[in-house]
Amino acid sequence: MSDLTSVPGTQPLLQPVQLGALKLPNRVVMAPMTRSRADNEELAPTGLHATYYTQRAGAGLIISEGTWVSTDAIGFINVPGIYTDAQTTGWTKVTEAVHSAGGRIVSQLGHAGAASHPDHHGGRLPAGPSAINPHEMSFTPDGPKDSLTPRALSAAEIATTIGTYRQAATNALRAGFDGLEIHAQVSHLVAQFLNPRLNQRTDAYGGSSEKRAQFLLDVVDAVSSVWGSDRIGIKLSPYWNSGTAFTADAEALAEYDQLLRRLDDSNLAYLHLLGPEPDTETDTLTAFTRYRAHYRGAVIANLGFTQASGNELLERQLADAVSFGAPFIANPDLVDRFTHGHPLAADNRDTRFAGGAEGYTDYATMIGSYEECFVRLGCGTHFCGVAGVPQPSAGAPPAQYQRQGWSDSGSM
Repeated sequence: MSDLTSVPGTQPLLQPVQLGALKLPNRVVMAPMTRSRADNEELAPTGLHATYYTQRAGAGLIISEGTWVSTDAIGFINVPGIYTDAQTTGWTKVTEAVHSAGGRIVSQLGHAGAASHPDHHGGRLPAGPSAINPHEMSFTPDGPKDSLTPRALSAAEIATTIGTYRQAATNALRAGFDGLEIHAQVSHLVAQFLNPRLNQRTDAYGGSSEKRAQFLLDVVDAVSSVWGSDRIGIKLSPYWNSGTAFTADAEALAEYDQLLRRLDDSNLAYLHLLGPEPDTETDTLTAFTRYRAHYRGAVIANLGFTQASGNELLERQLADAVSFGAPFIANPDLVDRFTHGHPLAADNRDTRFAGGAEGYTDYATMIGSYEECFVRLGCGTHFCGVAGVPQPSAGAPPAQYQRQGWSDSGSM
């Protein structure tokens, strides 16, 4: 479990915590979310990415969107990578901006594997642990397309792929990230290696649960040669169900139990674990109780949490931090909203995965938005913190707020 400093009278989500070498002022983590804003040939993050992440720097920890470790890793459009100098430079600007705002950010390293499509690879088949179609969907420049039967990675290609994780870790260090998270969840490459339906190899990377886990362990060793293990996390999804390949049956869960026990001695910063989908047979508390039985290190809990359920999980000591995805989209000031009991805004689902600033960096905050506080909510001086200022009519902010840095755009 984590090193926790308790503050009496403070809700658990707002307690400081240390995960490995990562010291967090609160336990509200921004989950990695693909937003598809790297609409450029280099697949490099831009100034828009820097603004987006900096707006959310109040999180105890930001985990970046999954970033490709190589061109072979690509499986979706407009997702940034971290395998070129241009991408590394772009991420440097992001981390500098987040740090200037007092935040902390780690880079999530990912590879789509067999869940990709030939359209991302010049017509070449993507590769996976075995030549078995995972029956997933890849978002290509021409729209969503079903995955095909992939090539099986050769032993030499596996070694090369592990090397791309090592190089990506080096680039993340150069870019100024505070740590790394290995994307090992849902239907992507690492999860494909862990899955007996998709991994039917007979070499060192298949044939038993221990061997199917070897790819992940080798990736951990590779990135640990660049970073200390106490700055590395892994995101896993034992309860993930998708099609016929990924089913959270008793056998699959038992294999993940064994994996968690093996990772218990790895001195990682944390494991980032998904619970079951809402309204399924297994409830969240049962799932995280099971995780705690096999892993004594720090756990970040993910999937469908609210402020209330996150606090309850932490109070039960079933996790050390809770990650929130969708709530951070429309609520860049999510920690402040939790702190002061403000309501959460809903995001526009149509702008989650495409476009520019709209639905990305233009969401208002409760404190710091003239439009939010005065026009839309009509709440007078409740959120502004300046007593005696009458509620104005719509239009330009009053002179008092212009002097404090308010703008017509509703941002500080």
